[in-house]
Amino acid sequence: MAIGLGPALALVLCSHPASASEVLRIGSKRFTESTILGEVLSQTARPFTPTQHLPGLGNTAILFAALRSGTIDLYPEYLGTIELDILHHAKPGATIDQLDRELAPLGLGVAIALGFENGYSIGVRRETARSLHLSRLSDLAAHPQLRAGLSHEFLGRADGWPGLAAHYGLHNPAYGLDHGLAFEALTDRQIDLIDVYTTDAKIRRYDIELLADDRGYFPRYDAVVLYRRNVKDRFATAWAALQSLSGRISATQMAELNSEAELEHRPAADIARDFLGAATPAPMHAGFWDRLLGDDFWRLAIQHLTLVAASVMAAALAGIPLGILAARLPWTGNFILTTVGTLQTIPALALLAALIPIMGTIGTAPTLVALFVFALLPIVRNTTVGLRQVPQTLREAATALGARPGARLWLVELPLAAPVILAGVRTATVISVGTATIGAFVGAGGFGERISIGLALNDNQMLLAGAIPAAALALCFEFLFSCAERLVRRYLAAA
Repeated sequence: MAIGLGPALALVLCSHPASASEVLRIGSKRFTESTILGEVLSQTARPFTPTQHLPGLGNTAILFAALRSGTIDLYPEYLGTIELDILHHAKPGATIDQLDRELAPLGLGVAIALGFENGYSIGVRRETARSLHLSRLSDLAAHPQLRAGLSHEFLGRADGWPGLAAHYGLHNPAYGLDHGLAFEALTDRQIDLIDVYTTDAKIRRYDIELLADDRGYFPRYDAVVLYRRNVKDRFATAWAALQSLSGRISATQMAELNSEAELEHRPAADIARDFLGAATPAPMHAGFWDRLLGDDFWRLAIQHLTLVAASVMAAALAGIPLGILAARLPWTGNFILTTVGTLQTIPALALLAALIPIMGTIGTAPTLVALFVFALLPIVRNTTVGLRQVPQTLREAATALGARPGARLWLVELPLAAPVILAGVRTATVISVGTATIGAFVGAGGFGERISIGLALNDNQMLLAGAIPAAALALCFEFLFSCAERLVRRYLAAA
């Protein structure tokens, strides 16, 4: 294969030169296998074009929106998901060529069958299966007391729990649970059923019995590449290299790769490098300090600081005038405070999910808008409170000295309210540092990227390597703003 691929790549390179400034952006979902496959695709293409892997972007809806908007160029997907969750077929069974033709009007395509199928299944503890004689999904109908802990995506998918429950007549209580935590919850007897991928590394480790799909509910989930059709022309040599992955990964191999990530806690980049046969393998294990102070530390720090600084500055530029308006006009003020307070109650992930289709992109832009929204309330509220606390006698004294309303606001009221306003900006900044970690789930980067990867790989050390710097950054901002507030108060007291 390698002998035949070389001349083909040379021919394509001559006929379709790629722009050196373009970067092939590859996405992946927030679970182990997708992260590893994203790295395999990225490292396969990297010798021929600059690549960027955006791991842990979330569920199918987010990845598909990113693909259609051009934020990413391709990502690993599964035929069943494309057929039922994206194209909304009533019944499964279409071939990869049929799906490719249906995706063409959207400017998308599906290709490169990687060689294995990773289907959905329902798993129970083996002892539970034996005691209740469970071997098929239809057996669950007689045991509605069994609690299901299911991934959030499986709860909402067209081929997920609602359809499965209707197909088999199941009435088990179902709870949303992160996929990486479900195995431990099952072992601890907090739940009795979980959704699993058939190549999941933890099935054997946790002694889980997979129930047979005896009524044929689940479609085939062959692993493929979902891509923008212009990738073939924009990255011709890289695309030719990616074709070499066709049929290369077996289900057994994929399970072993997943095991290296979840059980041995190896980074996905190292696993992909070894699988592809790179000349210089990375170390088998990276300690916590290596992960905390890794090569990506400063990149993530700059991304995180940029998100926080830009959103808080925008919120201050909008929030302080709104606070002034709210302090001057009581009726308008009630409306403003109620509005920004209501915006604060929207869950961060829900707001991000709503912004993606509105803005037509993922990444920094929707994250900045979400952070701006959450930073508004403390700034608006503290500005309003600070101005209302200025003694009326000082306002009257300024007016008696001939100060116009604008000059009185600028020279008297705002300086006196400055400590309270600054406290609002401090609160907004600390909130933004924590909320910015959510942005990594839509490709905005920052320390949340490590948290996202840690959740995907069930890697607690990687989780901490993202959470600790984010917490330290929040404490640093808290300290700096506390110092600034003390200086302002001293200046006002001296004046």
